[in-house]
Amino acid sequence: MKAGCLLLLLAAAAAVMVGQAAGQGCSYTFFSSLVQLIPCRPAVSPFSPIPPSEACCNSVRMLGRTCLCVLVNGPPISGVDRNMAMELPAKCTANFEPCNLWTP
Repeated sequence: MKAGCLLLLLAAAAAVMVGQAAGQGCSYTFFSSLVQLIPCRPAVSPFSPIPPSEACCNSVRMLGRTCLCVLVNGPPISGVDRNMAMELPAKCTANFEPCNLWTP
């Protein structure tokens, strides 16, 4: 019983640390953030010359820097160029700094 409680406490502490490392303040899950950025797919496909649409830029602004950075630094997303995704704030003239890749 004590070992189970200790394990649960350690897991909760690890989850808090991961949440802080991933960027505090993002109220969306990884999946819901990804869904919100579906309008950006054409603009972040590898070698795409397509600029972000107004719908994409609205999604980037609504999502915010913290959640966008969580996505950019999360697991690989098939068909998405991370470098192009990191440029979305600048291309959309969003009022926040672009994301940097986190290093462990």
